[in-house]
Amino acid sequence: MVTPVDYTPYSLLTDIGWISILLIVGNVLRNRLKVLQALLLPAPITAGLIGLLLGPEVLGLINWSDQVGTYTTLLIAVVFASMAYSMDLGGSVASGARNMWAYSTAMFMGQWGLFILLGLYLFAPLFGTEPWFGMMLPVGFVGGFGTAAAVGSSLEGIGIAEASSLGFTSATVGTLVAIVGGVIVANWGIRKGKATELQGALPEDLRTGYIENEVDRPSIGRATTNPSSIEPLALHGGFVVFTVLIAYLVNDAIINQWPSVSIPLFAMAFVIGLLGRTLLRVLQRPNYLDRDTIGSISGAATDYMIAFGIASIIPAALADYWQALILMFVLGTVFCVAWMLWAGPQFFGEYWLERGIFGWGWATAAVATGIALLKMVDPKLKSGTLNEYGVAYVGFAPFEIGMTILAPIAVIAGFTTGFGWIVFAIAVAVLILSYALKWVPASKYGTGAPAPGGGSTRIQTVTKAD
Repeated sequence: MVTPVDYTPYSLLTDIGWISILLIVGNVLRNRLKVLQALLLPAPITAGLIGLLLGPEVLGLINWSDQVGTYTTLLIAVVFASMAYSMDLGGSVASGARNMWAYSTAMFMGQWGLFILLGLYLFAPLFGTEPWFGMMLPVGFVGGFGTAAAVGSSLEGIGIAEASSLGFTSATVGTLVAIVGGVIVANWGIRKGKATELQGALPEDLRTGYIENEVDRPSIGRATTNPSSIEPLALHGGFVVFTVLIAYLVNDAIINQWPSVSIPLFAMAFVIGLLGRTLLRVLQRPNYLDRDTIGSISGAATDYMIAFGIASIIPAALADYWQALILMFVLGTVFCVAWMLWAGPQFFGEYWLERGIFGWGWATAAVATGIALLKMVDPKLKSGTLNEYGVAYVGFAPFEIGMTILAPIAVIAGFTTGFGWIVFAIAVAVLILSYALKWVPASKYGTGAPAPGGGSTRIQTVTKAD
């Protein structure tokens, strides 16, 4: 890679400047090109792919600094620190969301466990890959770009240089699989009468990425301080960045005391963020930070993280894995298709399409992709899918956060095999529990589905607390 001899603040400015203009270009292309609108391809992915193409690994028109691959480590720490301040810690799983919880948890843990084991018992003997290789599928598919950055940076810390490239490649492929497959399933499901809502055209702003009507433009946050004292965005950004700094200092102190102990920066940032949130409550300032503003900071960090992560992929790092990667992506897609077509009707009844296609988008890419696909078959979000997911997430969050933190630690500790079996066993246990408690198979007429005689049945849902 061609890089400057010395890394300076202007190197950082150059990297951020290039990726920023590419993000703008990605958004303009989404606004103008019908093919990108049909694929609902996020601007950060477009920006990252253009950055990879123009970068020194391909055309050499943009000379990224030699530190560009490390930005994702800091950005994912910002995302997790923000999550600690903004996530909803209240609520309980209502009866209307229990099947969504079981469906999501079994799918999530099943994908992780199955592919960790496939990495050990299929890919390693067949292709000579490392024991951790199989987890690169769930890292990118059900984990998404955030998990790819988190796990990739953690594994790079112990010398696995190709981890981030593999993770971001998996996340990119997963996003494309999610969108293309989602369009196919949506059209098929509606023709087969598996949806409870009529198909409608996607909102213009969702397709183009631009909200033209000013009245419809949502607020990205609310001020909690008077700008005469401090600009609210500076306050919120300061809290998040300071949280990451404290996490870094704590990690540094731990490494100096116990050199063999390695805790991912994003995991420590999440813990420090929770402590900071608790401290605000103790000081009787629980609403000192605005959740939406913190969420906007997190979202911006995520966009830059995705763009930088894809742009910093090293194609040479994938060369040794290309056969295994193709097989892994094929098997991953087969798993997600089979789960949707089998588990969807089992957990949600005959009219399972809305929840099933939402789960498909999440299983292959991200929750945001699942929502975009859901709007294809439920444009006004009347099916209650997101209400159920919001409530169910309270019980699911520990699994999602735990896997992101524990998976790299298991690799570092040499416990990959045992970890894979434990995770897979949890998925099986959730399935057994669902049958034992008669949550599945679900009623023939799923949530919101038309009942005989023209009526409808409805499972009560509870929305997530504000």
